[in-house]
Amino acid sequence: MIEEVQRVVDAMNAVRAIEDPVRRARAISELLKAQTEKEPELREERREIVLKMREENVSFRKIAAALDVSLGTVQDIVRGHSGPWGTRSKKGQEEAQDG
Repeated sequence: MIEEVQRVVDAMNAVRAIEDPVRRARAISELLKAQTEKEPELREERREIVLKMREENVSFRKIAAALDVSLGTVQDIVRGHSGPWGTRSKKGQEEAQDG
């Protein structure tokens, strides 16, 4: 695991190790709030990196391997879609809503 990511995981584990359940719950709340606030920025930054790689003619498969994600994830990133499948509109729905 990348060192920086390991530090984040270590910090999360430190929160889980807080013995006082109320303090632990408050720390978890703060952690979740920070994650929610930063997630869109991180997703966009990752997308910019992937799009730059595509501009340099790096294949989807090579990008997936470099980022250690699936081919489908890379394709979704390029399409600009992130999030759970349940939030995706079905084919044709967008055109029907626009028209």
